[in-house]
Amino acid sequence: MRYGIFLGFILFIGCRFIQEKADLLVFNAKIYTVDKDFRTAESMVIRNGKILAIGNYDSLKNKYSAENILDAGGRFIYPGFIDSHTHFLDYGFSLNHASLIGINSWAEIVDSLKRFSKSHPGGWLQGEGWDQNRWKVKEFPNKNALDSLFPDRPVLLERVDGHASLVNQAALDAAGIKPGQKYFGGEIETRNGKLTGILLDRAQRLVKEKIPKPDLNGIQEALLKAQEKCFAVGLTSVDECGLAYSLIDPIKNLDASKKLKMRIYLMLSDAPENYSFLFKNGAIKTPALHVCSFKVFADGALGSRGACLLEPYSDRPGYHGFLLDSISHYNQIASLIYKAGFQMNTHAIGDSANRIILQAYSRVLKGKNDRRWRIEHAQIVSPVDLHYFGDYSIIPSVQPTHATSDMNWAGTRLGPRRIFTAYAYRQLMNQNGWLALGTDFPVENINPLYTFYAAVSRKDLQGMPLGGFQTDNGLSREETLRGMTIWAAKANFEEKEKGSLEKGKFADFVIFDQDLMKVAENEIPTLRVWKTYSGGEKVYEKGPDKK
Repeated sequence: MRYGIFLGFILFIGCRFIQEKADLLVFNAKIYTVDKDFRTAESMVIRNGKILAIGNYDSLKNKYSAENILDAGGRFIYPGFIDSHTHFLDYGFSLNHASLIGINSWAEIVDSLKRFSKSHPGGWLQGEGWDQNRWKVKEFPNKNALDSLFPDRPVLLERVDGHASLVNQAALDAAGIKPGQKYFGGEIETRNGKLTGILLDRAQRLVKEKIPKPDLNGIQEALLKAQEKCFAVGLTSVDECGLAYSLIDPIKNLDASKKLKMRIYLMLSDAPENYSFLFKNGAIKTPALHVCSFKVFADGALGSRGACLLEPYSDRPGYHGFLLDSISHYNQIASLIYKAGFQMNTHAIGDSANRIILQAYSRVLKGKNDRRWRIEHAQIVSPVDLHYFGDYSIIPSVQPTHATSDMNWAGTRLGPRRIFTAYAYRQLMNQNGWLALGTDFPVENINPLYTFYAAVSRKDLQGMPLGGFQTDNGLSREETLRGMTIWAAKANFEEKEKGSLEKGKFADFVIFDQDLMKVAENEIPTLRVWKTYSGGEKVYEKGPDKK
């Protein structure tokens, strides 16, 4: 009897010390799980790239034996940020182009191009990011200075929104463009019988098609450069909005080689060959790549007056902008994608474009559903059309920094009445109780903290306007964090594997020195990432601060 009791006691003690193996134990942290109850924890255990357990440190350290231990030093941990609208590959390519972002005059841009061309001789000269709305004279530039400086070298300078470009005569000649030429879904600007070099929306294709395509090494180099930059600001997943199916293999190859650690939700662009490919092969799902949707364009951008409006532009009488395709095309594509069981995500800026796409969606969705079709931007929506989002479970995928980038001139385009129906994120969120947040980078900066700050404060990085821009359409900090994590994952059908820090999900997380949920509002954009983890692997660590 005594022997049996003694043996039972020994077995009990032994079991207490048989610990489960793990790869990483994180402790001494405040972890925002972003679960349904928005709970916090102090420790988590990771194995094989996923969260094994999360909770109290004392209980976890007794149950698990970890090969590596991370003392977070009292820092703050959040799920890895998800950007719901990016042009990830284009951003990687742009890192080798002239950056024209934030330059305040055409003359300064010309000087910048002179310097850039000296260090990047030969081939096409490309740049991105100019915005005439920042200049004293808020008009499109013309190609004269480019023709003088680069008479034999083709130049393409893309506007900040990607919906307009300025090209020189050498580029126009390469594309065979003539004065007065028309192009459906775009505009080739001609004044006094002469080409100005401005190409709007799809007319840009005529020149872009002449630029030599990057090879496999160039594509993969761009992806890895973009990945490095994104990890440094806490992004662990991005939605890539509109690529050709031919780019799937380069991404899959990087994934297979374990070099690609950024998770990519890839939308294929609106083209017959892309529909044929995905309909034939079905959805693609790996740890780093998910392909099950299409990106469609309804109109252009407000800044270049390509957004399609119900009433004319306030600063261009009689002009409504334009659709990029026929209404019948959008109805047909919606039906095609619905029957095939995939997701449709459509760029719609103007209130006319939004109405047309919302109505096209409603014809096939027919009521509440879980198809998770999205409107990308949903920038100007007539109040009478807001109900479509809730009635048909349509997801607004919006970019808070667009509001604060555009606010100084958007009223000029829209007038005093319509501006109050624009960038209405609170009203959009209320339709379904959630929405997805992103940046549209490289149109905007890649930093997700700028998204957070703009959504909460409705101010630009200079803290203007002092009272905020239409603050009744701002979001709370919790709503914003959810929009950048679990709601963004839900918009991609991925809420069961990421977007919150819970047992069984990917160990994608970001660590900050300060608490994003409590730090002073004006300090939010200044916070720096301490470490970023993807699948439990450290992919970024802040270097020592420079004094």
